[in-house]
Amino acid sequence: MPILDLQQISYAFGSNTVVDRLSLQLAAGSIACLLGPSGCGKTTVLRCIAGFEATAAGSIAIEGDIVARPGLHVPAEKRRVGMVFQDYALFPHLTVAGNIGFGLAPRERQERVAALLQTVGLAGQGERYPHELSGGQQQRVALARALAPRPRLLLLDEPFSNLDIDLRERLAQEVRQILRAEGVSAILVTHDQYEAFAFADMVGVMHEGRIQQWDTPYNLYHRPANRFVADFVGQGVFLPGEVQADGRIRFELGSLDTQGAQGAAGRKVDVLLRPDDVLHDDASALTAEVVAKAFRGAEFLYTLRLASGAHVLSLVPSHHNHALGERIGITLGADHVVSFPADAPG
Repeated sequence: MPILDLQQISYAFGSNTVVDRLSLQLAAGSIACLLGPSGCGKTTVLRCIAGFEATAAGSIAIEGDIVARPGLHVPAEKRRVGMVFQDYALFPHLTVAGNIGFGLAPRERQERVAALLQTVGLAGQGERYPHELSGGQQQRVALARALAPRPRLLLLDEPFSNLDIDLRERLAQEVRQILRAEGVSAILVTHDQYEAFAFADMVGVMHEGRIQQWDTPYNLYHRPANRFVADFVGQGVFLPGEVQADGRIRFELGSLDTQGAQGAAGRKVDVLLRPDDVLHDDASALTAEVVAKAFRGAEFLYTLRLASGAHVLSLVPSHHNHALGERIGITLGADHVVSFPADAPG
């Protein structure tokens, strides 16, 4: 039985449909993420699961218990769902221990708070106040408070967004480890793909109130289900190609085995190339002009202009420091093709 089962849920603000017949299942013990741009409906889905909003249609079940369907809305406080908010929402007048233990029965409070302080790496900090902590420490306190009553499910609404970029990914990994240690299933909402990839086993990419693809981070990047997912997850460019009689797709950089139906010979397609699909190769007869470069420490991200005028991206080790306007050898490093019909919507 899944820990969470959403079946065709919908939600609207007036005439504006925010969540449109969305379904998903989360296995017990799994850590998932809803990823998408602002306004796609991901936070509203979280609020519906928590019980803060009533769905207009569909059903929500937690551990098999129906908590929302037409004519039924179990209030948030009876769902045993924990929530970590974007601003942490800590009580400023309470100590760290007081925040974590808020709402717990006195007989279990001391032991549970001590155990959670140890789990989140704040042992010995229980008597401090929120304003005395760093952003990362406050985030851990908010997490410990949400875990204290042993919820069936934990929901996190962009909890890392107020932190600097370097800290976000590290804390996402730390929170993942804490959830694993506690054995808690969780759903994170974020617009940051790197945060999502560091945190989640499964990611649902959302657009216009619907999940476009529910999959592993690896598959979202390498096997996107549609052009929206391909554009939103990772960097990449599309090059025009054509399906050949032998089933391969030929385009400016060569040809690739489609490993599946791509339509009849002669069909026009757009081939997705990620920066790691275009390799620097001094021995290659195929060259491209460096038109832009971004230094990333261990690598440069080069924007290269092909003979046709089309641009591709390439990640190159930073000891290959090429000048703008220089031509460099490249070769195709993709081991599978990702393509969409040329007339497919973006």
